[in-house]
Amino acid sequence: MFLALLVCGIVVALVVIGLFVFGLRRRLIQRAGGTFDCSLRWDLPDEPDPNGKGWVYGVARYSGDEIAWFRVFSYSPRPRRILERSSIVALERRMPEGEEELALLSDSVIQPCMYEGVRLELAMSEDARTGFMAWLEAAPPGQRVNVA
Repeated sequence: MFLALLVCGIVVALVVIGLFVFGLRRRLIQRAGGTFDCSLRWDLPDEPDPNGKGWVYGVARYSGDEIAWFRVFSYSPRPRRILERSSIVALERRMPEGEEELALLSDSVIQPCMYEGVRLELAMSEDARTGFMAWLEAAPPGQRVNVA
């Protein structure tokens, strides 16, 4: 009986510690500022299927001329993707269709982009998209604007 209680206590403690580390990691990511909730789909065909598959929930953070994208459900302190402003080409935005509405946050709009020949989609709120487009167009003098 004692062993069963000990094992249950250890399992509960590990779950609590795991949840605490998730929260602490997100706080550390957001501490620098300039973050927004942003789901990502990477390396899509030219005509993506709106079945909702492939979306990964994350947090993006502006960092100078880069956006660092972090998976939410990860313990890694490093970003999963780093997108350089000069290599991002924004395509025409679209609204979620079909099962995508269930896979994304309720107020999301989808911003398709090309990044070094790879098609990707970012899903974020309309306010975050406005900030993203302003950041993209605010390239330093001498750099091209990458809005299609």
